Amino acid sequence: MKLYTFDPAPNPRRVGLFAAYKGIDLPIQQIDLRTGEQFSVAFRAINPQCTVPALQLDDGQVLCGALAICWFLECRFPNRPLFGTDPLVQAQVLSWDSYLYTEGLAAVAEALRNRSEAFKDRALPGPHPVPQIPELERRGRQRLQPFWERLDDHLRGRAHVVGDTMTLADIDLLVVIDFASWIKEHIPDSRPSLTAWYERTRETFPKP
Repeated sequence: MKLYTFDPAPNPRRVGLFAAYKGIDLPIQQIDLRTGEQFSVAFRAINPQCTVPALQLDDGQVLCGALAICWFLECRFPNRPLFGTDPLVQAQVLSWDSYLYTEGLAAVAEALRNRSEAFKDRALPGPHPVPQIPELERRGRQRLQPFWERLDDHLRGRAHVVGDTMTLADIDLLVVIDFASWIKEHIPDSRPSLTAWYERTRETFPKP
């Protein structure tokens, strides 16, 4: 197997932290998003959608997307499970993972990609140009406020997002919080439960 990634970016970081926690040593090739390497002919042959992470299997098949890659690795390397060990917990992890992605990570990306000059005509990932919509930057920031509130309420009295052990949901929430700092958004002081969770969790997964 070979993982195509770009360590600083949020979706690749989800897979990187997942693999590191489980002790999975993957051959890695960095695809420099800053220089547009994801649009190169060589990488398009790996993933025509021009996104990372992408995991190339030994038989040449390629898995794209952080969640799909993490699930495949979980099945191949079951030690230190990060999806839970019974169907209900696994469903809860997937439910929270969907929420964290759509209402957290995507909200930050919406704000970032619709303002930064680095994403001109690249407001959405992928091979096709997409113009920026400045109003979406404000909307992305606004979407984070109820997100912080819900997570703070949920984590009151809890050590983890799901159950009593570390799961992918914890990894993904950590990545969202760190990604939000890219647009200078942070957990509000009025959210102490979320702040306490973050301080504990980043000791396991240090900020890059």
